[in-house]
Amino acid sequence: MLLLDAASLYYRAFHGVPQSLRAPDGTPVNAVRGFLDAVAFLVAEHRPARLVACWDEDWRPAFRVAALPSYKAHRVGPGGGEDSPAALEPQVPVIAEVLGALGVARAGCAGFEADDVIATLTARAVAAQGVAVDVVTGDRDLFQLVDDAAGVRVLYVGKGVRRAEVVDQAWLAARYGVRDGAGYADLAVLRGDPSDGLPGVTGIGEKTAAALLERYGDLAGVRAAAADPGSAVPAVQRCRLVEASAYLDAAPVVVRVAREAPVPVVPDALPPAAADPGALERLAQRWGLGSSVERVLRALGAGRG
Repeated sequence: MLLLDAASLYYRAFHGVPQSLRAPDGTPVNAVRGFLDAVAFLVAEHRPARLVACWDEDWRPAFRVAALPSYKAHRVGPGGGEDSPAALEPQVPVIAEVLGALGVARAGCAGFEADDVIATLTARAVAAQGVAVDVVTGDRDLFQLVDDAAGVRVLYVGKGVRRAEVVDQAWLAARYGVRDGAGYADLAVLRGDPSDGLPGVTGIGEKTAAALLERYGDLAGVRAAAADPGSAVPAVQRCRLVEASAYLDAAPVVVRVAREAPVPVVPDALPPAAADPGALERLAQRWGLGSSVERVLRALGAGRG
């Protein structure tokens, strides 16, 4: 099963593909073209039996903001929505339409982010047993899903789709010094993430967080040790961890993905051909997507695992 973090992919396409790629009427379609080319490559390369494009229905869910008001606050635009590039916004509905005409499943959930959709679909696949899951994203937050025993990996596209890194537990251990996906989530809480408005614990960087987790097991263990005057936690670190108690109470709600979101069940079998060839042809002509659409169709025809 291949789960696509759609927003991550189309944002990267928008910034990585020249805006000189335009529809016949001059509208930019660089994000659409780049997204479709990424799908074609991923399907051809990984030959999944199941494929879902996971959608952000709510980029800043209320339950996360209630826990930590700073969450993504710096990304809020003048109108209250996400401050995203003006040339990207009209391309997102086109991507959705093309996916629909192709017959590629798309899943979202009101009040939840794509991360939560991915986590929920992953949990369902694992519960079904025997279903391996690859999550395609440029978002490190999803490293928390990595689970070798369950067959869950992340294909991290931080360096591009064609140079994706396969993130498993050995990779996490080598790169971050944590044992598994749950350990990465705890590390992220302690370290913080300015890009998401998470301040972290003052003075606790990535290496220090990893060392604390290695010694005390998990976030709860680290906090218990910090509260224990007889523990080996250095005094300065103990003080900072205790001072950050309110943050450490709230941050896990923000960092940890929801694995039981009410995501609707969608038919997710990889389509062997376009579901609506006529609509796909009209979209390809309207937006000048011919070559990208053809690449996806070729990959679908040859890509069933």
